[in-house]
Amino acid sequence: MLQALCFRRLLPALMMLSAAMPSARGETLKNWFNDPFIQVRNAVPDCPPPLGPLVSEQEARRESHWRTERGTSCWLAGQCSKPNSYLYDAPIAQAVQAHFAADPAFARSSLWLTFQRRFVWVEGCSADPAITAAALEAFVRAAPDVERVIVNLRAPGAGKTPYPLAPP
Repeated sequence: MLQALCFRRLLPALMMLSAAMPSARGETLKNWFNDPFIQVRNAVPDCPPPLGPLVSEQEARRESHWRTERGTSCWLAGQCSKPNSYLYDAPIAQAVQAHFAADPAFARSSLWLTFQRRFVWVEGCSADPAITAAALEAFVRAAPDVERVIVNLRAPGAGKTPYPLAPP
């Protein structure tokens, strides 16, 4: 039972990673589902941008069934008032973007945010060692309707990034 619960909690993050890998065949990657993807800080010049919601057409086709199922399961479980959890993403993105615009927190960072079905991925770099994943998570969670925040942060020059990269 515990293993199943852990797997169910990790599944969305694992699916995002698998869907976000660049196509080996060189297919064009794009944001097929119009998931909000925004940059809220730009202070670290050598911070590589994340892949965000970019996927190939083939990956988008594979993902469409899962998105439909995951999107409506929130409403069917009585946890959402909207019929699809992806309908929350644009308002959440606006609220989080406004929160970053109004507050100078994390000023020594370069941060991109991806929004998918009430989950927010915060990816980027911070030149401030005092910035923690927990602090970023709490800051983003202040927006209404955010279900989960996943933070992948890298110190400048720290080598490999903890997130898939946008194509050059």
